Amino acid sequence: MPQVIIITFGHLHDDPPQGTHITLDLRRHFRDPHVSPALRHLTARDQEVREAVLDTAGIVPLIEATAAAVRAYMSGPSADENDLAVAVGCAGGRHRAATVGAELCDLLALDGYTVSLHHQDLDKAVVER
Repeated sequence: MPQVIIITFGHLHDDPPQGTHITLDLRRHFRDPHVSPALRHLTARDQEVREAVLDTAGIVPLIEATAAAVRAYMSGPSADENDLAVAVGCAGGRHRAATVGAELCDLLALDGYTVSLHHQDLDKAVVER
């Protein structure tokens, strides 16, 4: 059975994953929790980070729109044969991308999709910039 594969990453660590069907770039349009000294060394595993990201204007509609795009791909004529890969990137991969990826994963799992979530850069050191 095909699955949805969600990969979160940080552009400051590496190029976006290749071969994805949908790629979200959160760097320029959405507030970065990294700018807050209180959040900088936390990750999307921390409630304060998740709240800061999800309270950012536009993030929840983007998650919902991405879920709708995934549903469209997965209803296509060859959906029964192919996995669907979604990449979600921000600057460091610890705050925005990881939160959005996790929320998207949870939403799609509620829809009954088999979803795997891979945080490529969540546990890497904070990029000082």
